[in-house]
Amino acid sequence: MQSSNGRPRGDGGGPESATDHREGHAPEFTEASGGVRYDDPWYDALASGWGESGGAGGAVPIPEPAARPGRTEREDAAADVYLQVQRSAAFQEVRSRYRRFVVPACVAFFGWYVGYVVTATTAPGLMAQPVAGAVNVAMLAGLGQFLTTFLLTWAYARHARLRRDRAALELRWDTQELTRGIRGGAS
Repeated sequence: MQSSNGRPRGDGGGPESATDHREGHAPEFTEASGGVRYDDPWYDALASGWGESGGAGGAVPIPEPAARPGRTEREDAAADVYLQVQRSAAFQEVRSRYRRFVVPACVAFFGWYVGYVVTATTAPGLMAQPVAGAVNVAMLAGLGQFLTTFLLTWAYARHARLRRDRAALELRWDTQELTRGIRGGAS
């Protein structure tokens, strides 16, 4: 087996030979015509917010994916289900709740981190001020970075559990039911 840059990989006995052990798996997960075939309906969908204009008060419609050779009508219909879900108000609400937490949290944490680094480099006298014994302001601020990381992780998990997980799970179930109906009950 060769890597993507044309150089041969190891002797074939390691993890680089994972494609050699795909017997028994569905053909849609095997390499087809020299490349990997993606049958994931999300693969053709644009990311949320991509392809949308910021002006004139509206979004540009997301183009339908072009039919790929070898795709069946059933696969196209399943891909349409995922696009419908992506365009739905429920999906947009879940994404909006995610962004409303993540963007401010990242900005605040990055600001706190940059403030710590800038203060440590520009005001070493302030950072060297003793607080209690051998503990100084720099040590407390450094430990505060770790504490902030853990608090932010906890807050993110709590926010996800309380504000997004139930809606995302409902979307997942709805999507699975719709695709199961298209695929004839098997899925």
